[in-house]
Amino acid sequence: MPRETLTIEEIPLGNPRLKYFVNFPWQLFRGDPYWTPPLNGELLGNRFLGLIGLLNPEHPYHRSSEVTHFLAWRKGKPVGRISAAINHRFNEYHGSKMGFFGFFDVIENYEVMVALLDKARDWVSNRGMKILRGPGEYSNATYERQGILIEGFQYPPTVELTHNFPYYADFLEKYGFHKAKDYYAYIMDVNSFPPAGLKKIAKKVLSRGNIITRVSNPKKLMSEVRLIVKIYNDTWSQNWGFLPITDEEANSLVDTLRIILDPGLVRFAYVKGEPVAVIGAFPDANFALRPRWKWYGDSDLVRLIRLFLFRKHIPRVRLMFFGVRPGFRHRGIDAVLFNEIKEYAMRKHYKECDISLLLENNDLILSVSKFMKAKHYKTWRIYDLSLE
Repeated sequence: MPRETLTIEEIPLGNPRLKYFVNFPWQLFRGDPYWTPPLNGELLGNRFLGLIGLLNPEHPYHRSSEVTHFLAWRKGKPVGRISAAINHRFNEYHGSKMGFFGFFDVIENYEVMVALLDKARDWVSNRGMKILRGPGEYSNATYERQGILIEGFQYPPTVELTHNFPYYADFLEKYGFHKAKDYYAYIMDVNSFPPAGLKKIAKKVLSRGNIITRVSNPKKLMSEVRLIVKIYNDTWSQNWGFLPITDEEANSLVDTLRIILDPGLVRFAYVKGEPVAVIGAFPDANFALRPRWKWYGDSDLVRLIRLFLFRKHIPRVRLMFFGVRPGFRHRGIDAVLFNEIKEYAMRKHYKECDISLLLENNDLILSVSKFMKAKHYKTWRIYDLSLE
């Protein structure tokens, strides 16, 4: 397709035409058995569900960011989309001049992708950025949906993870992008026997008497999320792509987590009354939210009804976060929490546990995953492009 036949529309934040930007992937992935998008309300907002929407100017992300959106059209139909963003808080924290591209979806046509990337590249470059990184949602902070899937296309994504066609990576590399970092996912059979020694280690650690654990309290979800964020900000501060979660962002997480929370899968550890570690897994909502492509459609309402009907029968969980605060590591606290959450998952008849996203060089958590007999089954990649 000649590039001249394309029209690239810029859609600023708050513009009603963002509904076309959000709806395009539903056309691109029509019938795909694995692709699972977030609820439209998570992007555009939904007052009934109490969701602000990431693409809404009122979302806390936009307090310290600049964003725009580009939608490619041909013959009256959308054929690709991309966002461009500058996260000023990220750049201040890392001392960088990073621009980001995200919400990246395109038909299998290299010229369409070039036209979109040119727009994103020029937009961030004109604002003084030196590197273009992506894809993500808007950017690539550790807690955002992000990455191009490059391995494991035959497996469905678990909650909050991305799925795409294999040609995405080929197109980006042809354009000139190079690998910045890979993320891994491991899969574990919940009902397999615990590794030899795990229970023994956990029992020995607890026998010392100075470590206490507890499950999360759904009646105090706001304060629980604040505690998770506090431990997260202490624990992950040295990780690649880290950006502290603000109180406002924590508030927005509450609405999302409330829908899928199983309190027994989120556990805290205390030493002498001080919170020192947290582990958090969530039932894989994608099991119910994945589009069925039926005549009655896949609206947010239909998908949520399906989630509430099947929420007690979801067979898979995703281990989304785990961390022990500096100064309390190498004391066996990780063994205690892993043992407790595994035993709970077995009692609740969960069958599989997806452990993700794991940085490729996070040797500690990778070794723990292997110790738990989990197997590497998916890889996502983040790309950089120099603008100098």
